[in-house]
Amino acid sequence: MLRLTLAQMRRSLGRLAAGGIAIAIGTAFVAATLIAGAIITRTSYDAVTSGFAQADLVTSRLTADQVEEVAALPSVDAVQPMAEVEVEMAHGGARVWTTVVPRASDPRLDVQTVTEGALPAARGEIALPTELAERLHVEVGDELTASFTTWAPSTGTTEAADEDATDGEADEDAVVATTEKVDQRVVGLLADPQGAYSAIGGAAVVTAEDAVTWAGVDTLADAASGSTLIVLAAGADPAVARAEVAATVPDAAVRTKDEAAQERIAGLTDGKDVLTVVVLGFAAIALLVAALVISNTFQVLVAQRTRTLALLRCVGAGKRQLRFSVIVEAALLGIAASGVGLVSGTVLAQVTLVVLRGTDLDVPLPATVAITPSVILAPLLVGTIVTVLAALLPARAATRVTPVAALRPADAPAIASRSSRVRLVLSTVCVVLGLGALALGVLAGREDPMTGLLAGVAGGTLSFVGVLLGAVFWVPRIVALAGRLVARTGTSARLAAANTVRNPRRTAATSTALLIGVTLVALMSTGAASARSTLGNQLDSTYPVDVSVSATSSEAGVYDALPQSVTDAVTDVAGVRETASVLLADASVGRAGAADATDGEWVGLQGIEPTDAARVMRTSAAASALTDSTIVMRPNIASRLGVEQGDQVPVQIYANDGGVPGAAVAVLRVEVTDFGGSAALVTPSTLRLLAPSAAPSALWVQLADIDDVAGSFASIQDALVDTPVNIEGSAVERAQLQSIIDTMLAIVIGLLAVAVVIALVGVANTLSLSVLERRRESATLRAIGLSRRQLRWMLAVEGMLISGVGAVLGAAMGLLYGWAGSATMLGTFGGVSLAVPWRDLAVVVLVALVAGLLASVVPGRAAARTSPVAALAVD
Repeated sequence: MLRLTLAQMRRSLGRLAAGGIAIAIGTAFVAATLIAGAIITRTSYDAVTSGFAQADLVTSRLTADQVEEVAALPSVDAVQPMAEVEVEMAHGGARVWTTVVPRASDPRLDVQTVTEGALPAARGEIALPTELAERLHVEVGDELTASFTTWAPSTGTTEAADEDATDGEADEDAVVATTEKVDQRVVGLLADPQGAYSAIGGAAVVTAEDAVTWAGVDTLADAASGSTLIVLAAGADPAVARAEVAATVPDAAVRTKDEAAQERIAGLTDGKDVLTVVVLGFAAIALLVAALVISNTFQVLVAQRTRTLALLRCVGAGKRQLRFSVIVEAALLGIAASGVGLVSGTVLAQVTLVVLRGTDLDVPLPATVAITPSVILAPLLVGTIVTVLAALLPARAATRVTPVAALRPADAPAIASRSSRVRLVLSTVCVVLGLGALALGVLAGREDPMTGLLAGVAGGTLSFVGVLLGAVFWVPRIVALAGRLVARTGTSARLAAANTVRNPRRTAATSTALLIGVTLVALMSTGAASARSTLGNQLDSTYPVDVSVSATSSEAGVYDALPQSVTDAVTDVAGVRETASVLLADASVGRAGAADATDGEWVGLQGIEPTDAARVMRTSAAASALTDSTIVMRPNIASRLGVEQGDQVPVQIYANDGGVPGAAVAVLRVEVTDFGGSAALVTPSTLRLLAPSAAPSALWVQLADIDDVAGSFASIQDALVDTPVNIEGSAVERAQLQSIIDTMLAIVIGLLAVAVVIALVGVANTLSLSVLERRRESATLRAIGLSRRQLRWMLAVEGMLISGVGAVLGAAMGLLYGWAGSATMLGTFGGVSLAVPWRDLAVVVLVALVAGLLASVVPGRAAARTSPVAALAVD
């Protein structure tokens, strides 16, 4: 029987090719999705941990003693606290306030690369980002002046410290600020390929000794405000080394770089690993749709061979032998086609990666795809298993037919049989239960995306299977309704419309092939559009102010006034849409119900008019809650202070020079809303009540084009190159996150291209098989007077009619599933913005119509060229 099976496969290579193509493309889609998921995860991890360079382990902040203990471990090569110092750089008339970082103790921890010169090797040397060097008009070899401020306890009575001292004794809490200037020689220019310091406009590099002096501390660990990076020795076991480090510093969190990336991403998404959920969602959808396309195509293929199988029954083959023959044939076809699909999907992913690397995405992408066991095994197993499963029911149906009955001409199948009633009931139950599970997934996704994903995929699968089971009932009726409109255009169109309803099962099978592919395309396109809109709104909430320009010093808790020239210069910058003046102060906020805030906690205050806040902030939630009697703060600040919505809290100016809080007290109502930033908002009149001398100390800027952040931010820096101000670009960090989203969506577009190919090949295969089945019918029409042109046009209209209906229905279903999937996977963001990708849907429907036309052209030409006598002959 095996030899007979192989012989049949050789004789039916043409027919098997149709099913093989669908299987290959389905498995290629699975492979491409798995590879794309790994690229999305890797790219996102690398983007958010770009400042960690090649560190093996990342810990929380360590003390100087802990740094020495960890560095002494035999498995550790280097330890580097992440320290930053704010200094003012001046050269000629140009002055820039910038961030300085120490040179890494190990080359593997160098984040930036040297484009000219070298990194500093001795005190008095500095390397600058290329853009900063251009603003200061310096080159390698030039000298500039660095100004830095250190704070130290007062050691005697001075005019600054005497106010709160008695009997000539200095206040032990008083501090004295000392500003020093040093000359630095530029020894190198830097590039930041990973964008590690893009949010602060780049960072200069000095020696560790200079960084410690400028920070006014004893060691780098004292100056560190973030993580500590660890590089392991060559050959060290990462797990063992991690355990050693954890045992050495038990009070510190020790993570791998990928774990640190997961934590950062979770912090951006309210503790939910949205990236993993999204990748799993695409993978689940890919597996489901590939299974449906393969199943549909192979069922048509096996059904065509019913008469051949019945003939084998006539010559003595048993039912078990026929089933075995069909299963072996399906397994061989599945293995071969899945292998082709695996190679094709890998090549497609690599080509897509090369194309993306050639575009200006500002996100580092790997040069080659990563081939893992799952990438190899999953497509092969899925393609083979699904092909075999798809062949079981057709094989079983063929072997149950008596040989004599199977050799008779087949009548058009009826849909009023008992089995059809069972199919209708089963279809209805699947749709109802599936939609219920889909709704449950949407609700569950607001609390736990993973649970919502599982329920959503199960519900979507069940409901879609129900739709496909019932397609034989409702698809022909919808096609018939559309056919009535087309039938008025001529005889060929009337025949085409009649043919679409004469064989409901064939019409349903043909239309369903395209329905599956278009549903996938519409689903992903809708999901991508909704994800971009939702995440864009989330970024607006997290980063409501694009750029902030502020004074660099303060006195008695109130920041210096910002010169009017700064406002004028920023307003004149191309790319700036709106600006608003803001008052800055340091405040002490007391407990709810307290009389004053003397024992309160420090909070930065920003005073802005509600109308200005609504005008310049990308989200106006805070602006609508801002009044003279309220203090608006983020939930994390309210949680730190132990206050809740509606509490009345005392607020006083916080004297950061060691003095006592200001005398004026304002009792304000707490309004909690998530608007980004790390300070609380009050109105200017409220802030002036606390500090009458307060003047506009900052300028909030909204950019005209959020997608051109880098250019606008650089223009603002250039405009203020001669003014010592602090320029912070949260829009730059937003742009970095946006670039991650754009990369994800770009990869999804690559997946959509594969999905379109699946849809086109699926409809082409099914329509071609359908047209070939009807050669005798076409010959009969030719014999009674239908011309070749009319025959070709009839088949073309029928193909476009079935394809068009399948495309429209698929677009509608894809829109529904895309919305449900977006609401499930993005539910943790609160307000999900559901978008309709009209352009994509229109293109899909148009392509489907063209595909239906092209799918019928070649078989139609073949049918038209065959003489009626030859076509009516027995095969």
